[in-house]
Amino acid sequence: MMKKELVIVLDFGGQYNQLVARRVRECNVYCEIYSYKTDLEKIKAMNPKGIILTGGPNSCYEADSPTYSKELFELGIPVLGLCYGAQLMMHVLGGKVEKADAREYGKTEVIVDKTDSKIFEGVSPKTICWMSHFDYISKVAPGFEITSHTENCPCASAENVAENLYAIQFHPEVLHTQEGTKMLYNFVRNICGCAGDWRMDSFVEDQIKAIREKVGDGKVLCALSGGVDSSVAAVLLSKAIGNQLTCVFVDHGLLRKNEGDEVEAVFGPEGPYELNFIRVNAQERYYSKLKGVTEPEAKRKIIGEEFIRVFEEEAKKIGTVDFLVQGTIYPDVVESGLGGESAVIKSHHNVGGLPDHVDFKEIIEPLRDLFKDEVRKAGLELGIPENLVFRQPFPGPGLGIRIIGEVTADKVRIVQDADAIYREEIAKAGLDRSIGQYFAALTNMRSVGVMGDERTYDYAIALRAVNTIDFMTAESAEIPYEVLNKVMSRIINEVRGVNRVMYDLTSKPPGTIEFE
Repeated sequence: MMKKELVIVLDFGGQYNQLVARRVRECNVYCEIYSYKTDLEKIKAMNPKGIILTGGPNSCYEADSPTYSKELFELGIPVLGLCYGAQLMMHVLGGKVEKADAREYGKTEVIVDKTDSKIFEGVSPKTICWMSHFDYISKVAPGFEITSHTENCPCASAENVAENLYAIQFHPEVLHTQEGTKMLYNFVRNICGCAGDWRMDSFVEDQIKAIREKVGDGKVLCALSGGVDSSVAAVLLSKAIGNQLTCVFVDHGLLRKNEGDEVEAVFGPEGPYELNFIRVNAQERYYSKLKGVTEPEAKRKIIGEEFIRVFEEEAKKIGTVDFLVQGTIYPDVVESGLGGESAVIKSHHNVGGLPDHVDFKEIIEPLRDLFKDEVRKAGLELGIPENLVFRQPFPGPGLGIRIIGEVTADKVRIVQDADAIYREEIAKAGLDRSIGQYFAALTNMRSVGVMGDERTYDYAIALRAVNTIDFMTAESAEIPYEVLNKVMSRIINEVRGVNRVMYDLTSKPPGTIEFE
C-alpha cells in the first residue's frame, strides 16, 4: 500500500491515542501511532508531514515522566501537542507548567484570542471543548503566543508560527469538543500541507497489488471466522490470488446461533465467492480444553492457541502452505501492546508474528492498518453485500468472552438463544443500524426467581448496547423501555436456565465493550 503522506502520533500514555489517529484519517490523511520512546532517527526516516503528541496521565515536570528531546521540535516538521503533549512542548522549550489550583474537567467554553490562527480557521470565537487536566501552562515558551483561554485556564492553546509548533490544552479528538475535527483538519491539511488522498478505493487497489507481489505462486491459508474483519480479508485475498487461497472456517462452538451454517452458505461452495472453503467442526475439542477454566485471559489464550493448532492440522492436510491470513485490524495491534503506550487490553489477537512451532512462512494481515469503520468501507468497495459488511462485530474468542466464568455447552446454548432474541427484537424495532454494537452476555450470577408456582435458581443475562463511532470510546445506547421489556419477557419465557435480565449502562472507558 502506498503511503505517500504520513502523520504520526507519538503516544505518551493517553487514553485517546487511537482516537487522535482516527480523527486524522477522517481528514483523508494516513496516520500511525508510535510510542514516545521511538528513536528520533526512526522518526526522521519515516519523513512524516506532521507529528502529534498525545495526552497522558503524568506531570511533565516530574523526573520520571515520559518526555522527548528538544530536537523533535527542531526538525522543521509541524508539531501539535495535545493536553500533556502541549505541556511537554512548553516544558522542554523553556516555558513553565505548574499544578492547577483545581482540576479542569469536562465540557468547557474556550475563548479564541487569535481568531486568525491557522489552527482556528473556521472555528467559532467561543467554542465548547473537552478539558481534562490537573496541570496548566503558567508561562509559554519563548517565541510562543497564547491563542485561546478559558475562565480557569489562562493558556488553552499557544503557537509558535515561525517554527510550526502548536499546543492545545484541551482534547480536539473527542466528540465533546464540538469543532475539534475542524482544528485537526486545519493542522494536517493546512499547516502540514497534506493533500488528503488516503481513500478506500486506493487502499483496496494497492492491497490487491501488494498481495499478488508478496504471494507470487505461493499457497495461502485464511483464518475465516465469518465476522466483518475476516470476511473482508478473505474477499480481498480471493480478488488478489483466486484459487491459491484456501479459507478454513473453525466452528469452535462459541459462535452466535446458526452462525456456522450462515458462514458456510456465504463462503462455501454454494456461495458467490470463488475460494476453497473448509469447515472444521471443533466444538467438543474447545469445550474440553475450556473445562474448569474461569480466568478471562486464560480463556482467551486457550481459544487463540487452539485456533492456531487447528490451522496447523488443516495446513498439513492441504500440503505446503506459505502464508496465513488474519483479519487483524489497527485497534487490535495497538491494544495488543504494539504501536503505542497502551496497556495490553486484548491478548487473543495474533499480531506481531507466530509462535516458533507454527509451520507458516509469514502472516498476511491486509487490514492491519484500518480501523473498524474503514474495514466496512473496504468491504463495500470490494462489493460485499451490505448485510455482511454491517453485521454486528464479533470478537475472535466468540462467546467465550461473553460467558463469565467457565464455558460449557449448556451456557453457550443459553447465551446463543438470548442473543438471537435480542438481535431479532432490535432489528424489528428498526434500531439495528443506529446502535454501534449490541449483544447478550451470560453473567456468572444466579439468583432466586419465581416462574408459575415454582421457585427457580437460574442465571442472569446482561444486555449490552453501545453507541460508538470508532469502538475506542463508547456510551451505552438509550433503547426504548418497551423494546427492552419485550426482550426481557421473551428471554425469560423462551430461554431455559434464565430468570433475570439486566441492562448494562457502563461506558468505555472505564469498561470495555465486551465483558471479558
